[in-house]
Amino acid sequence: MLRILFTSQDIARTRIAGTRDPTWELVLSIQMLQPQPGDALFGIWRREARAALGQAKLGPMGPLLRALNPNVGYFPDFLTPNAAEFGLEEALEAVRCTPRAALARDLAQLASSRALPGEARALATGEPQLLDQFTAAMRTVYSLIVAPYGHRMETELAHDRQRRVSALAQHGIEGLLASFAPMMIWSHGELCIPTHRDQELRLDGRGIRLIPSYFCVSGPLTLFDPELPPVLIYPVPRTVEALPGCDRSGTTLHALLGATRSAVLQTLHGRQITTSELARRAGISPPSASEHAKVLRQAGLVTSCRDRNRVLHALSPLGMELLRRNWQGSSPEWGAW
Repeated sequence: MLRILFTSQDIARTRIAGTRDPTWELVLSIQMLQPQPGDALFGIWRREARAALGQAKLGPMGPLLRALNPNVGYFPDFLTPNAAEFGLEEALEAVRCTPRAALARDLAQLASSRALPGEARALATGEPQLLDQFTAAMRTVYSLIVAPYGHRMETELAHDRQRRVSALAQHGIEGLLASFAPMMIWSHGELCIPTHRDQELRLDGRGIRLIPSYFCVSGPLTLFDPELPPVLIYPVPRTVEALPGCDRSGTTLHALLGATRSAVLQTLHGRQITTSELARRAGISPPSASEHAKVLRQAGLVTSCRDRNRVLHALSPLGMELLRRNWQGSSPEWGAW
């Protein structure tokens, strides 16, 4: 669990980012290229992104970027500099100017848990030409797999900012922090994130910048180094308008979620049923039904609740809306299901 400890000064200095953070979105989108919990709505984006990167000429910088951005565990703090709040170019300049000691420390930390390509050793020395090539590759990848989805991202982030600003206006900063429940729990000067690894962050009067993210799906994140300016990145709730691929005519649930998860979602239409009944109706095994329901729940499409010794599953409002829009855009035969 991550515990963030606030003083009265920190509460006064808490703020929400006004725009998307380009380097956090870049890092998280690179991680999203590999499957991870909560990513069920990113299947179409992943195919498009992999195809675009397959055409790019990144050379050894491609494998280096992938190695430095694993989708599980630690990744280097220098990849997401505080300067990113002023734009991508300012952030890339900050990466190029990262002190050698910070590069060496961050890359040694990453190397302690996984093998890194040879270029990582040169990067750790702060070799200027390699840093130029590395940040150029960051710019290229951003232009290919993040920037084309800017409108969808801004739609999601704008909806979230409206919710947070409303909570702030009605109940102050403490109301804003309380609005993040259940993914974050605010109580008596402490913000707790249950899904995070064990970490304690004392703000000590520095305040904190809250950064909503489109590509963040696993839960709120913060920097590894507690001495850096405090930030907290959190996933925004999903709306149908901004789901990858949903703005195209002819896009179906099959293309978005895959055949089995699409079938599970349709099976739940108008019903609240047990795992075994879901398995029977969808034609899959109970363990498979339980796993697919979990993935859809992480994506915000399904809700589950325990009733004595059984679990009942139903569509969430987002799941119902996605299903409705899918039927509207389908053939008469499909819509008549």
